[in-house]
Amino acid sequence: MNYRLPLLLAFLLSTSISGVWAQKDIVAQIEKEATENSQLEVLAHELVDVIGPRLVGTPQMNQAHQWAVATFNQWGIQANNEAWGTWRGWERGISHIDLVEPRVVSLHGRQLAWSPSTSAKGVVAEAIPFPVVKDSIAFAGWLRQIKGKLVCISMPQPTGRPDYNWKEFATEESFEQMKSQRDAANKAWNENLTRTGYDRRTINTALEQAGAVGLIQSQWSSAFGANKVFSANTKKIPVIDLSLEDYGMVYRMAENGDKPVLKIVAQSKELGKVPTFNTVATIPGTELPDEYVVLSAHFDSWDGGTGATDNGTGTITMMEAARILKKVYPNPKRTIIIGLWGSEEQGLNGSRAFVEDHPEVVNGLQALFNQDNGTGRVVQISGQGFLHAYSYLGRWLAEVPQAVKKHIETTFPGTPGGGGSDYASFVAAGAPAFSLSSLNWSYFNYTWHTNLDTYDKIVFDDVRNNAILTAVLAYMASEDPEKTSREKADLGKDPRTGKERTWPTTRAPNRNGGE
Repeated sequence: MNYRLPLLLAFLLSTSISGVWAQKDIVAQIEKEATENSQLEVLAHELVDVIGPRLVGTPQMNQAHQWAVATFNQWGIQANNEAWGTWRGWERGISHIDLVEPRVVSLHGRQLAWSPSTSAKGVVAEAIPFPVVKDSIAFAGWLRQIKGKLVCISMPQPTGRPDYNWKEFATEESFEQMKSQRDAANKAWNENLTRTGYDRRTINTALEQAGAVGLIQSQWSSAFGANKVFSANTKKIPVIDLSLEDYGMVYRMAENGDKPVLKIVAQSKELGKVPTFNTVATIPGTELPDEYVVLSAHFDSWDGGTGATDNGTGTITMMEAARILKKVYPNPKRTIIIGLWGSEEQGLNGSRAFVEDHPEVVNGLQALFNQDNGTGRVVQISGQGFLHAYSYLGRWLAEVPQAVKKHIETTFPGTPGGGGSDYASFVAAGAPAFSLSSLNWSYFNYTWHTNLDTYDKIVFDDVRNNAILTAVLAYMASEDPEKTSREKADLGKDPRTGKERTWPTTRAPNRNGGE
């Protein structure tokens, strides 16, 4: 009898069991550290409250990059800021908007991103409504009358109550009537704009060139108090976004001949071309240092609010996951990279630049996990069109604590993600990158790109859940004995067009934007 064979089997079995228990111990430590020593509230306060909005090209964005590097270094994680291009530098100052006639009241609003500054004394002028015109000739005639005026350029909303309020309290007939009137008003406004000969991208330039001294808008998000705040698109005159309530009042005054006069003081500074960065932190791998697990989130935000859920929550999720991993798994098998990308909001610029500049990471990528869509608990993960994603993602998810994974649905093989967030930059290069998609929490109609995207909208229980999920997935991806497959699924035909679906392609980013 060969006595060595049972001894060998026993050794292999004991090694396998010890490996399983070691794995479970690391997962348990991750959960314990995330629960008992969470740094999420501290990180959110420092990033969202103190630094504030992180518009690309602003000093606050640069401050955020420096803060992130210092924070990673404090945890013993090597980090640096990698320059990838330049952008239009701009710094927000104060915005004071007052109605001075026919009565006096301070209004709720602010200048848009990259808005030109007023003088220190500000602009005092009458606000006039956008005209209803027959054709472009009539509009050209109207333009000759607007010199020295403030022009209201948004459709006044027929209601300041969100649809869910109407659905709960209004009669069905009243609700349907309101929606019908609103749809008709939207259609009429858009048709009127078309008749001017301009569109939403060119109308501001036409009004500025005709002598308007400022533009007033209100981009309502369909929720109480929330206005979407984008960029100005003028060269010399300020563009102001007012709350729905104040904009509606001013518009009604103008429309009814009450001649409302506003005083606008909107201070800002043009800073010329400034460098832009990605913050990249690294926990070096010990066995396979040339293979990578990437924790991904975009660092920039619009600056109507303070970028709490877009994408402060994604940022602190990845930072917290990195902190936990450094503490309980300091010597990973594969290299773990944390990428906080700049200028996602302008076209995934930071992550696309990283893909172009770091082919070694793209080629050696084991997996990337990205979180971007708000404060909610992760509930969906797609295989992004990778044929065998179900196998490795399934193995990794199996080790995630039940309380964390029980609400997660997976879609395999899924389809390659579009341009929704930074994972798409890697998917387009053929690398396995996955979006950790979360619960809505009224993200798209309440906080996304609005002035109400602030600290108080963060649901820390859900973000803590996401940090645990991310850390466990990163640990499992790092330890997996197999390299992930990049074989792509047959995407079949698009049911809308009947054409064969194709994978996205990547291209070099615009590294010198902001004009």
